[in-house]
Amino acid sequence: MAKPDNRADNVDHLQKSIQNTQENLHEAEDYLEEFSSEISSEEHSQIEEKNERRKEAISGFRSEIKDEAQHSQE
Repeated sequence: MAKPDNRADNVDHLQKSIQNTQENLHEAEDYLEEFSSEISSEEHSQIEEKNERRKEAISGFRSEIKDEAQHSQE
C-alpha cells in the first residue's frame, strides 16, 4: 500500500539541502583558494564544474520551495 503524500516537512528538507549544498560549495571554494597552486588544472576544473552544479542545485531547491509554498496555499 502506498504511503499518503505528506508534504508537511518538504520545505524543511529543501532548506537543509540548500544549507548543506552551500556549505559544500564554500568549502570547495576555500579549498581552491588555499591549494590552487598545488593541485592539477584538471582537479581545479573538476571542482569548479562541481560548484556550478551545486549552484544549479541550489536554484532548483529554491524553485521547489516556491512550488511547495504555492501548493500549501491551495
